[in-house]
Amino acid sequence: MCLGIPGEVVELMADHPDLAVVSVEGVHRAINIGLLRDTADGPLDLEPGDWILIHVGFALSKIDEREAKDSLEFVTGVGDAYTADLETRG
Repeated sequence: MCLGIPGEVVELMADHPDLAVVSVEGVHRAINIGLLRDTADGPLDLEPGDWILIHVGFALSKIDEREAKDSLEFVTGVGDAYTADLETRG
């Protein structure tokens, strides 16, 4: 099983065309967006404000904002449940 985390594109890096600065819950990271191209030199339909699904530093797909919010809510809920479980055992 792999976990994809939604992130919002903040900036496309002009000096590195396969990288974008992406915000995940306020944390900014450089993410490889090269897999989103149709071909090696093809156009990239991505701009600041778009949402992408990230796995181990690579953008796997472009997603809509509603899907991103739902995914973030789910991931946060899983983390909260795990933390609560640890607190009851500790």
